Amino acid sequence: MLINEKIMQEFGLTQEHTDNIIALLDDGNTVPFIARYRKELTGHIDDQVLRNLLDRLTYLRNLEKRKQEIEKSITEQGKFTEEIALALSKAETLTEAEDVYRPFKQKKKTRATVAVAKGLTPLADAILEQNPQGAPIEELANAYLSEEKGVNSIKDAVQGASDIIAEKISDDADIRKRLRRMFIKLGVMNSAFCKGVDESGEKAGVYEMYKEFSEPIGSLKAHRVLALNRGEKEDVLKVKITVDTNLAINIIKSVYLKGESPYSSVVSSACEDAFERLIEPSIEREVRSLLTENAQEKAIKTFENNLRPLLMQPPLKGKTVMGFDPGLRTGCKIAVVDETGKVMGKTVCFATLPDEKKKEQAKVTLNKFINAFNVDVIAIGNGTASKESEIFIADLIKNFSGKVSYIVVSEAGASVYSASELGAKEFPDFDVSERSAVSIARRLQDPLAELIKIDPKSIGVGQYQHDMPEARLDAVLGGTVEDCVNSVGVDLNTASAELLSYVAGLNKAIAKNVVDYREKHGKFTSRQELLKVSKLGDKAFTQCAGFLRIVGGANVLDCTAVHPESYEGAEKLLALFNYTDKDVLENKLADLPNKVKKMGKTVVAQNCGLGIDTLDDVVSELVKPGRDVRDSLPKPVLRSDILSLTDLKEGMIISGVVRNVTDFGAFVDIGVHQDGLVHISELSDNFVKNPQDVVKVGEPVQVRVKGIDVKKNRIALSMKGIK
Repeated sequence: MLINEKIMQEFGLTQEHTDNIIALLDDGNTVPFIARYRKELTGHIDDQVLRNLLDRLTYLRNLEKRKQEIEKSITEQGKFTEEIALALSKAETLTEAEDVYRPFKQKKKTRATVAVAKGLTPLADAILEQNPQGAPIEELANAYLSEEKGVNSIKDAVQGASDIIAEKISDDADIRKRLRRMFIKLGVMNSAFCKGVDESGEKAGVYEMYKEFSEPIGSLKAHRVLALNRGEKEDVLKVKITVDTNLAINIIKSVYLKGESPYSSVVSSACEDAFERLIEPSIEREVRSLLTENAQEKAIKTFENNLRPLLMQPPLKGKTVMGFDPGLRTGCKIAVVDETGKVMGKTVCFATLPDEKKKEQAKVTLNKFINAFNVDVIAIGNGTASKESEIFIADLIKNFSGKVSYIVVSEAGASVYSASELGAKEFPDFDVSERSAVSIARRLQDPLAELIKIDPKSIGVGQYQHDMPEARLDAVLGGTVEDCVNSVGVDLNTASAELLSYVAGLNKAIAKNVVDYREKHGKFTSRQELLKVSKLGDKAFTQCAGFLRIVGGANVLDCTAVHPESYEGAEKLLALFNYTDKDVLENKLADLPNKVKKMGKTVVAQNCGLGIDTLDDVVSELVKPGRDVRDSLPKPVLRSDILSLTDLKEGMIISGVVRNVTDFGAFVDIGVHQDGLVHISELSDNFVKNPQDVVKVGEPVQVRVKGIDVKKNRIALSMKGIK
């Protein structure tokens, strides 16, 4: 089956749309550009599906390339047959293709290759033929005795022939496929502590549940696979897959034993040897590798699904924010930023120490800052001393009669940014912790613009991310950030080079050139001016222009997501219904959709020279020019008072915010410093297969306190029965 046809079937697309999508990708178009501006060609496919399609296309092409390499290698050996060609064409995975190639691979020295060198292949073939009327095994083997070749006895000859047969069985692609399926369907994953592990030690405590662990592979969760791998890597766990050995050997014998003959016992023993010595360890490695790969992909997907809503949290617009980076001995670092993110002031106070005098001094300092800069919200980092800081702030803001509120913000990655080259470049005169305070404040004002400065792996919304293949993780998370940035759009005249580098068609070098041009020539007044930027050619312009906004530019369409290639059509649309640019700026096009509907979309599209999907997008943009897609999402939950763990009572219903979603449930911040866990079984009254289907990072939720373990600092929550 052709690759395009396979993609078409797997993704439920038409042949035309499939061919168009692949042609667009091959032509170097970016995923955000295709998803947003080529809807007529793709059937309205969204960016996430498009990335999955690209991954699958890449895999299938790599598979096809490998098949061609295998065919060439076997042909050069003069051994390629129609049977091999058929087997290769049927191989649907790289593993199955390698199974076909296995008998023809150049092997290292093995027991079988040694036996072949001794001239025992004809003996192995004769034994494997299992002629019922054949000569006794001793008589048959006697002909191959050779002192010169090192075959000194009947036993040596039979053993060598058996080794050749065992390797032949091990190289059988069909046998390997059947046994691999058996391992996956019937295999059991087992683990135990390695010999000599200190069972009272910290590491042993981490892996306590895997001390005597046994679970069928079919029901093994991805996070457990990764936990077992990590425990094995740390020399705490010994991990093994077990299967019914007799069943596996009988599968082999059903293929290779041909009935009673003088050689049946030799072939039977070779079948057992093939499985126990060659096939079992090999397939166990393959299955472990497959389980790991699948678990890693699931973990990466979980990370991606958590990262997207985190980046897309609504910005807190028009607010002056105080960033509060908690600390103990070295004090709490404070930075106030205005509504544009500009730093207005910074200081250090000792609000978390038991020293009451220093606490009073801290109150005086912060009161002055709040009054001097008209602070609206205080963003508190959730790291060390966060609880003490929250208690202090909740008490402090009581004096402001509800005019000041606070929110606890995840500071994951803030220290990474602060110590980075970018952090030093942005704030060369600030120390590391002062930069963290600025980052904490800004990530409340505009999460996307601030979080893209941090390596996604350090944002803290995944599981086992540091065990993932780095290139794959970076590719997926980079794609997620790119999709988020482009769905929001970027202000061309204020965006940093880091933010611009995620815009479709731009890279870090071109993004820097854009900023350099802006600094040298002043603000951009039109999108067309981008073509004057060094190394930003027509191709890059086509990809990026629609995602870059110019507020107050010469052309009103430059502040919308309407692509320059559709400007003529958009202008015809405005003229068709007697609208002006001023009407667009003053948001006077609310009735445009009804007018288009009344005239008929097809008629309007033809008059304007636009496709139906493009017309819909243009209308949407003209009705709300420069709109932020994040504005429709739930706003950050601001607080004015605090709870402690001891305030919680079982059965209480309380508001919270989802901080992280894993395979086994969701962690929710309910304002007591310690996040509570809503186990997957408690997420809904209905069965939940995947927590991501029910909750998203950053989403406000109502939860019921199910259990409190003060000693272990654990909170069990439930969302069952809550409307």
